[in-house]
Amino acid sequence: MKALITGVTGQAGSYLAEQLRNDGHEVWALLRGQNNPKKEWIDSLIPTIRWVPGDLLDQPSLHRALEVAQPDIVYNMAAITFVAISWGQPHLVSEVTGLGVLRMLEAIRQVNPTVRFVQASSSEMFGSNPPPQGETTNFHPRSPYGVAKLFGHFTTVTYRESHGIHASTAIMFNYESPRRGSEFVSRKITKAAARIANGMDTELRLGNIHSFRDWGYAPDYMNAVTMIGNHAEPDDFVVATGESRQVKELCEVAFQKVGLDYRDHLVIDPTLYRPADVEFLRGDATKIRQTLGWRPTVSFEEMISRMVKYELDQL
Repeated sequence: MKALITGVTGQAGSYLAEQLRNDGHEVWALLRGQNNPKKEWIDSLIPTIRWVPGDLLDQPSLHRALEVAQPDIVYNMAAITFVAISWGQPHLVSEVTGLGVLRMLEAIRQVNPTVRFVQASSSEMFGSNPPPQGETTNFHPRSPYGVAKLFGHFTTVTYRESHGIHASTAIMFNYESPRRGSEFVSRKITKAAARIANGMDTELRLGNIHSFRDWGYAPDYMNAVTMIGNHAEPDDFVVATGESRQVKELCEVAFQKVGLDYRDHLVIDPTLYRPADVEFLRGDATKIRQTLGWRPTVSFEEMISRMVKYELDQL
């Protein structure tokens, strides 16, 4: 099977590409621009990967990419995923994260409507709705990012129902790994723990540490994505651990790994608070467990331990 991945240079896309390669698939990656600094890194991870130029902001380029790669399935992992940016650049986030999904699905419809499609949807779409959040929970996004993801999600559902495209969604709750961008709170905390333990920093500056998130391990979630893509019937699946932890618990676990108490180094910075925050996310993954047999394999504590070890190894 030939797979085309958007966003392959990100955390999710890179793990997904590795998994598909290991499963024997021919992997193509959409490349935006010619000087992507992460291209060399991906080439080192997956020497057999094949690149095709394309941009989710440019409809004709997606047509050409599909004609060149001729994939059996497209995994859309591309998005501007840092929620904080979406208030400062809402138009760009909407164009890439929202309308980019529409452009790709329209390209599939016009070039080859038999191509399967999997959209990486987000728990941020649920917003302030109380947990647990499942496939039938109402959506109430509280950021431009969440709104853009919701547009992409319902666009996928619409193309499935209106045009008969095998289009599915993976409504993924927060997933982390050593490949997470350093601007995200999980990586910010694990990096700070390692640097403070090595005498390179003295403080960790955070905003709201009382929000609850359902955190899972990125490779586990990409395994779920491939299961969804391979499923006979297109559908929507929540991917989550079913457990919630506060940000302060992540701090506690990360700093314990280096023998420190996070409270001795934490500085609450009011400028880091979001205009509107999502207080409590906990996913109900009953459907994917029962339908596809998926379950997470890496615990919260083990995931944070791996991330801290990575930071210490880097230092």
